[in-house]
Amino acid sequence: MTKTRTNDRRPSSEGALQHGDTIVKRIVIKIGSSTITRGSGPPDSSYIAELGAQVAAQVRLGRAVVIVTSGAIAAGMDKLGLAGRPRTIPQKQAAAAVGQGLLMHEYAHAFGAHGLAVAQVLLTREDLQDRGRYVNASNTLNALLRLGAIPIINENDTIAVEEIKFGDNDTLAALVGTLADADAVLLLSDVDGLYTANPAQDPDARLIPVVDRIDRGIERLAGGAGSSVGTGGMRTKLQAAKICASSGIALIIANGSRPNVVTDALAGKCGTWFTAAVDHPLRSRKRWIAFGGAPKGHLVVNEGARAQLVRGGKSLLAAGIVAVEGEFACGDLVDVASVDGAAFAQGLVSYDSASIARIQGRRSSEIARILGEKTADEVVHRDNLVLLRPAG
Repeated sequence: MTKTRTNDRRPSSEGALQHGDTIVKRIVIKIGSSTITRGSGPPDSSYIAELGAQVAAQVRLGRAVVIVTSGAIAAGMDKLGLAGRPRTIPQKQAAAAVGQGLLMHEYAHAFGAHGLAVAQVLLTREDLQDRGRYVNASNTLNALLRLGAIPIINENDTIAVEEIKFGDNDTLAALVGTLADADAVLLLSDVDGLYTANPAQDPDARLIPVVDRIDRGIERLAGGAGSSVGTGGMRTKLQAAKICASSGIALIIANGSRPNVVTDALAGKCGTWFTAAVDHPLRSRKRWIAFGGAPKGHLVVNEGARAQLVRGGKSLLAAGIVAVEGEFACGDLVDVASVDGAAFAQGLVSYDSASIARIQGRRSSEIARILGEKTADEVVHRDNLVLLRPAG
């Protein structure tokens, strides 16, 4: 059953969003392209100025704020006199290279009017795939926030290619939430939130203020398989909500054009709030395993091994593996799937793909004889494994 509430708002404390016993003190705010440009054209200076005032109000209340922004390519297009959005990666990179500085100038001016220092942080997916770079990025964000600066984060479009792009800033915002150990992620978009139906087609559509669990019913509303009610971009926001929920972070979707939207959304007066209702939120290292990068290969396991991993809390042994797909090295991230092809876990392997193919289905005591040496009893140790949470 879809767990939502259409007429309930969570209690707040001094205007702060509250989930469980935690008051939100660290917030990631993402501004979408259509919001920051007011629909089209270059980033809107007056909008960024209004945002600066709203962020300053949050800082005065003792909250740390991180901004994830779109708009660099749009700013570059305007400066270069381009009539249409660039279609090739080099053209997008060129526009971003021109626009990034212009965009940061807008933020520096708007936030500086309230005595706030801003810091530019550019990320690619590759930065999060490497554990060392992931930790360094997290440390940098935390240092900036302790110093009272406002990190302004964008994807590094000047060097990113399709293979290392996040794909959308909703996902980037959720991952930044895990990097910064945020309490909440606020997505400012051109939609009011998640509706019971597409409001453009159904006059009876109602906004859903609170979603306690992302199940298949919610996925259909967001434009999942077989749906005709989804609105544009909602699926990426739902994926961001899943990342946040697994990490114990609340996520809110709200209309960025609404006056005073930041304060109102954090007070539960507008938008849709996806709660962080998980019993055991992932900690930093497991967050990186779950969301830091794309799997390099796949391990298919039998039902007994699946049960041991899911219900028994065990490590993955060679004996339970029935197939190895892809080429990967020791230490790489892989999917773990059941025989029906459904991935249910991700983890870091103790052996490369060629070695696993040789020892699959065999006992751990046989590994040294087969390979000539044994580096571990487990193919994926439990400490290096994260179970994926399916829709209920």
